[in-house]
Amino acid sequence: MYPLFKQAIRAGGVATLGLALSLGTAAAALAAGSDSRALATPLPDGQKPWWPSRYGADDQLGTLNEITPAITAAAARLVKTGTVVDLGRVLDEDTPKFPGRYWHQTVDISPHWTNLRRRDAVGRGWGRNEINWITEIQVGTFQVGTQLDSIGHIQIGDRFYNGWTTADVVEDWGLSKFGIETVPPVVTRGILVDVAAYKDVPRLPKGYVISVADIEGALQRQAIDVQAGDAVLFHTGWGGLWGRDNAQFLSGEPGPGLDVVHWLYARHVALTGADTWSYGPVPGEDPERPFLVPQTMYVKMGLFGLENLATEELARRRVYEFLFTLTHARTRTRGSTAAVIAPAAVY
Repeated sequence: MYPLFKQAIRAGGVATLGLALSLGTAAAALAAGSDSRALATPLPDGQKPWWPSRYGADDQLGTLNEITPAITAAAARLVKTGTVVDLGRVLDEDTPKFPGRYWHQTVDISPHWTNLRRRDAVGRGWGRNEINWITEIQVGTFQVGTQLDSIGHIQIGDRFYNGWTTADVVEDWGLSKFGIETVPPVVTRGILVDVAAYKDVPRLPKGYVISVADIEGALQRQAIDVQAGDAVLFHTGWGGLWGRDNAQFLSGEPGPGLDVVHWLYARHVALTGADTWSYGPVPGEDPERPFLVPQTMYVKMGLFGLENLATEELARRRVYEFLFTLTHARTRTRGSTAAVIAPAAVY
C-alpha cells in the first residue's frame, strides 16, 4: 500500500489520503479473498448502504429483470399496422457530445491497391470478377449518439450498483461486472410521455424539472398508464435542437426530476429514456449534487437509462403505446459502460 500513501501525500490533503486508505483496504480484502462490500468504509454525502438490491445481492440486470416472457408476448400484441419508427440518431463527427467524449471514423480503401498485387488479380481488382471492398476504422467513446448506459457507468464514490467497489469491478480492459455484454436484447411495451405537448410548448426550457404531476397529467391526457416492465420514454422537445443548434443542445436540458425516478421505480418499469443528452434536468435540482438523477437510477436502483432518443416522430404521430425493441453490439464490447444502440417503436 506504500505507493498509495505516497501518491495521496503528493496530491495533498486528508481526503485524498482517506481515499488511498479505502482503496488499499479494499485491495487487501480482495487479495485475502473477501467481499469488499462488507467493509465498513465510509460512504460519501451521508449515504446509507443501498445494497443488496431489489433483485438480489449478485444481480447485474437491475430493472431489466422486470421484462418477463409474458410481458414481451403482451407487447408483441400491440403491433396492429406493422409501422416501424426509428428512435435512433445518425452518429458522425458532428454529433453533439458531452465534453471529453469523441467519435471519429476513417475510411480504409487499401484493398483497392493491395488486391492488385495478388497473383490472380485481373484488371482493377481480385479475380476475374475484379472484387474490391472498403472498410472503416472507428475510434471514440460509446457514450455518444443514441446510447444505452450500463448500470456500471456511474458510481457513488467508488461504489457501484449492489455495493461493489472499483477494486472489485475495474480491470484494465473494462468492467468485470455490469459490462454492456450483460445486457440482453430488449423487447417490451414502450410508452411515450409527451410532456412538451402536455405543457403546450414545442420544447421544455433548459433545467425544467419534470414532476410527478406532469407525468400523471400527460398520461391522463394520453389515456395510457405505466405498467411493470415498460420502457418509459419522455419527449421534451429538446431533441429538436440536435444537429440544428448543438451548442444550445449541450448547454443544459430539461428532464425528469428525482421524484419521477422514484415514481417509475415504484412501478417496476424496466428502463427509461429521453430525447436529451443525459437523463434528468441540467442544471439539476440541487446545484451541489450534479447528475443526481442518473446516479440514483444506476447505482441505487439498477434502473437503465437511454439518451439522445429521436422521439419527435412518435410525438408528431401521437403514438403513445407501442412494441419497443432495442439491440446493441453486445458480443463485441465486453466490459464497456455503454453501447451505441438501435432502438425502434413498432405499432
